[in-house]
Amino acid sequence: MKKVAYITDDIYLKHDTGVMHPESPQRLMAINDAIKPLAKQLLFVPPIKVSKAILELVHPLAYIGNIESISEYGGSIDSDTICSVDSYDAACMAVGAGIVALDGIKSGAYERAFCAVRPPGHHATPTQAMGFCLFNNIAISARHAQNIGYEKVMILDFDVHHGNGTQDTFWEDDTVFYFSSHQAFAYPGTGAETHRGEGRGEGYTANFLMMPESTDVELLDIYENDLPEFIDKFEPDIILVSAGYDLHENDPLAQLNITTDGIRTMVRGILDKRDVPYVFFLEGGYDVNALGENVKVTLEEMLR
Repeated sequence: MKKVAYITDDIYLKHDTGVMHPESPQRLMAINDAIKPLAKQLLFVPPIKVSKAILELVHPLAYIGNIESISEYGGSIDSDTICSVDSYDAACMAVGAGIVALDGIKSGAYERAFCAVRPPGHHATPTQAMGFCLFNNIAISARHAQNIGYEKVMILDFDVHHGNGTQDTFWEDDTVFYFSSHQAFAYPGTGAETHRGEGRGEGYTANFLMMPESTDVELLDIYENDLPEFIDKFEPDIILVSAGYDLHENDPLAQLNITTDGIRTMVRGILDKRDVPYVFFLEGGYDVNALGENVKVTLEEMLR
């Protein structure tokens, strides 16, 4: 059995997006309830609140200050992306979960980690908060991973929505490979299959579209037949995963027909592709019952 850290904190529940917002505290509450049967097998680890120097691995200081200022009294960045008075602290600790995960893996405390955080991160570009996301948790963690010795970082993103912020961050970078599967014609409208990076980064971005109403068959075709070629060629030292569970058939914000069994099989395949450390970061997933169950099966596979 693998040593797996589960990293979360009640501060994430204080990120108040307002009544009826799909990215709600109830999401994390449902996950924490669903994983109770695994409690004795997991290592529960607290995150840290990161410094601005860590945030600056991806975001300019002016951008960071703007998020902090908006959070001081609470306010909206756009119609979807909300800051409450606790949002800046929550967002800093969402990033901090990834930092703790990586430092713990590097020290040998555990082999894998799941960061159950809010707010999510993969839509946040270096200079623009959007799509419920304030700081790009996984992108900052990728830079930190490189700083502690993991030179070649691969990011896999199975959220139903394309991680435009992560793609933008590493668009011209040949040391971070970004691989995404996502629903076609969905928010934010980026992630065409012709988008492969530019300059030194050309060929280090790979996007795979799934048409609305796609099933497990289409999803698993990508992860069983397309992904291995990229992993074998890139040979990553560590794999980070943007784990968005809004690809599930019950999700209200998407139109795919992916089952929990399909998600389990996909996760198992991801973990079996290469003998390297893995860190999963919670992104989307808005049917709270399905979300809890899908994180549970993910953790079961991570422990295996």
